[in-house]
Amino acid sequence: MRRRVVSIGDLDELVGTAPPAEGKKAGQAREEGLRTEFEFELPRGYLHSDGTLHRHGRMRLATARDELRPQMDVRVKENPAYLSVVLLSQVITELGTITDVHAGVVEQMYATDVAFLQDFYRRINSEGHTRAGVTCPACETAFEIDLAGGGLGES
Repeated sequence: MRRRVVSIGDLDELVGTAPPAEGKKAGQAREEGLRTEFEFELPRGYLHSDGTLHRHGRMRLATARDELRPQMDVRVKENPAYLSVVLLSQVITELGTITDVHAGVVEQMYATDVAFLQDFYRRINSEGHTRAGVTCPACETAFEIDLAGGGLGES
């Protein structure tokens, strides 16, 4: 049986973790094969201390490190419910004009928006997409919506 020696560079290319090609953003995967960032629109929005309302944002896929790091956080050890705040602050890459989304930002969000982000996180990291099956309560027609919103007629 013949073995093939694979370098780290070859391995990165095979699994899609190689550095982005020239002219590509870091969030874009090689040949657009793997989507690593997802846009969202908050139901209510984050009201910044300067009075600006931020509703649009981006969340990246979580890594194993993202899920392990909060376990070492003192705030999470003292209050396990704080885990989602720390985790969300690590994977939200931007919120409106805010590019440094930290736990303090997530703490100040409305509970509706945090619940939305928790579900959004679960969908993109477990299911790989932001679509959800729903049924119209009036006519009972089943259809699919994109929870990320942003499209015409979506919220």
